[in-house]
Amino acid sequence: RFRIAGCSDSDGEEMYTLDGEEKWYADFINKKGVEPQPSFIDHISYVEGTYESAEANQQTCRQNLKLSAKAMK
Repeated sequence: RFRIAGCSDSDGEEMYTLDGEEKWYADFINKKGVEPQPSFIDHISYVEGTYESAEANQQTCRQNLKLSAKAMK
């Protein structure tokens, strides 16, 4: 299982994959977690609070991005 996360000044990404397949991602526009799994497999659910955690991670990422940009000047 892999977690992919990143941010910019205006955008962000947080996603979980398993065996190369996307299992969950944060939809920051609609403010919810999405589980894009096909209907013919046993559904894998993520715990409540996963989306809220992704939002908090984005805030931390953006703060670190600002600090890094300041340090590089």
